[in-house]
Amino acid sequence: MIMSASSFPSLALGCFLLVLVVELHVALGLSRGSMLDVGSGGTVAPPVTSGICASSVVIYGYKCQEFDVVTPDGYILSVQRIPEGRAGGGGSGGTNKQPVLIQHGVLVDGMTWLLNPPEQDLPLILADNGFDVWIANTRGTRFSRRHTSLDPANADFWDWSWDEVVQFDVPAVLDFIHGKTGQKIDYVGHSMGTLVALASLSEGKLVDKLQSAALLSPIAYLSHMTTALGVAAVKAFVGEMVKLAGLVEFDPKGEPVANFLQALCANPGVNCYDLLAALTGKNCCLNVSTVDLFLKNEPQPTSTKNMVHLAQSSSRRCVGKVQLRDSRLQRDALWGREAASVQPLQHPP
Repeated sequence: MIMSASSFPSLALGCFLLVLVVELHVALGLSRGSMLDVGSGGTVAPPVTSGICASSVVIYGYKCQEFDVVTPDGYILSVQRIPEGRAGGGGSGGTNKQPVLIQHGVLVDGMTWLLNPPEQDLPLILADNGFDVWIANTRGTRFSRRHTSLDPANADFWDWSWDEVVQFDVPAVLDFIHGKTGQKIDYVGHSMGTLVALASLSEGKLVDKLQSAALLSPIAYLSHMTTALGVAAVKAFVGEMVKLAGLVEFDPKGEPVANFLQALCANPGVNCYDLLAALTGKNCCLNVSTVDLFLKNEPQPTSTKNMVHLAQSSSRRCVGKVQLRDSRLQRDALWGREAASVQPLQHPP
């Protein structure tokens, strides 16, 4: 298949918008009132420049620790720990505090939980209420863009989807936290963070490490989307077309996706709020300053293979391992002819 230069940005944009608007809608809208405060004199976290702890946690008076967790397949994941609340909040740190792991969704990283003032950020709220808070950062995002032997410039670095997050990332992080605390862990996931939890629980991987799981905007079967723009983006199989164009890293801030989005939002009569509403419906609490704040810190890269996997879960109305079999010769040549296998979700504890 040959793609023209003019068609490629619009195809990539559709898939990018599909996920970006949902992340904006929920990650920045978990506290509805907070969205009206942005740009009105409230304090918000600055763009991350020196690590999540230094840029977005310590500046508010919280203790914060940075850790590296190495997965069995060699990815080096950044993990932050907020062991206690601010002075007078949540008690002092200690081994008896209940650990909680917070797992972000796709196209964002752990910073997505820390974009509001401290009293409106989930990790800091939990710390102030006595939890030992841990923040995960999925492979490929800015602080988990490392590997024991592969460079991000190498295509092999991006040869993964959310299935590898289930198989390697989540268990490695939970094992690390359990080793540090000796306790079962509460899990909070958002978007793809809920999908990997459901899949992991169905395979029995997390049962011995978890005490509870809270799923925010849980996703498993994506076939219930009804908005015209969302349905059209998935039907186009945008991610797969980008894969065929040779992009292994899906970087919303890189060429051509970011430039096209910026130009689109600058057109007369078009703004990013309308794009959000086209997919998620009208929202009372999102505004231009909210979008600007998000775009200073997010979105983050993921693998194109991951985007393909998510698109397949919608179009084929099931959750499965990466669906590799297809009649298109190009896809067979790129990904082989392995038969698809369905991920069973009927047996989580």
